[in-house]
Amino acid sequence: MKDILIHVRNLEKRGPSADFGARLAAAFGAAATGLYVCPRALDIAPAFEPEVLTAAIGKVRQLVEDAVRARQSFLDWAASLGAAQADWIVAEGPVSDALAQAATRHDLLVLDHVDDDFGSAWVMPGVILATGIPCIVMPRRTFHYVNPGRIAVGWNGSPEAMRAVHAALPFLQGRQVLLLRGEERARYAGVEWNPPFDIEAYLRLRGVGVEARAITARPDDAGAALLEEAVRFRADLLVMGAYGRSRFSEWMLGGATRHVLTWADIPVLLRH
Repeated sequence: MKDILIHVRNLEKRGPSADFGARLAAAFGAAATGLYVCPRALDIAPAFEPEVLTAAIGKVRQLVEDAVRARQSFLDWAASLGAAQADWIVAEGPVSDALAQAATRHDLLVLDHVDDDFGSAWVMPGVILATGIPCIVMPRRTFHYVNPGRIAVGWNGSPEAMRAVHAALPFLQGRQVLLLRGEERARYAGVEWNPPFDIEAYLRLRGVGVEARAITARPDDAGAALLEEAVRFRADLLVMGAYGRSRFSEWMLGGATRHVLTWADIPVLLRH
């Protein structure tokens, strides 16, 4: 966990993702990169109205200049939180494309939970499913950074769950970990393993002490069950696989993932 990418949405006010990401970078001795995305002129003005488009171009140019000038302010702010290694980059284009491209050179992406200026209802799920790196999504409510000491992990034996656990190992080692075991899916079609994979042994071998708890819930209720157990455990972070599929040009999240993102009061680490 050496390079943490933070989506910064406001040049004047640091949001939950910026605060959490910078403090997390300080805790891990990692580099924190703030990314601010400016819209393209065509995204905010119709091309067939020249006067409106000209005004939009001027507005975007000014926004880009302001964003570039914000570099030193971000670096100083990150340093004040202990993130000595920091960077600041500015992109012009669709938010989802900018985040997906920048994610290729980072280990973790930290996002605010927003429904407004992300562009459309499916952009954030698309980022989570398409980046290829673990994402931490902040809760909707106001959240103040807590170094995750108690971590709940959703487990159903799927490749998505395994990728999430593997990505979360730097968070899990030396912490109190609750493994929430749901009904396991068929994992390796056509292949028999001897001995069968044991997630608890896997974690213990990597220095993670784990308490296991079975969850019996219908698929439609899995998200609610995960949150209920995470709250009971007083978890500071929930780790789970991000389940979804592509339909036409939209990314669709599975029901459990959508429920958790909608109602979680703690950060959620997801990996597709």
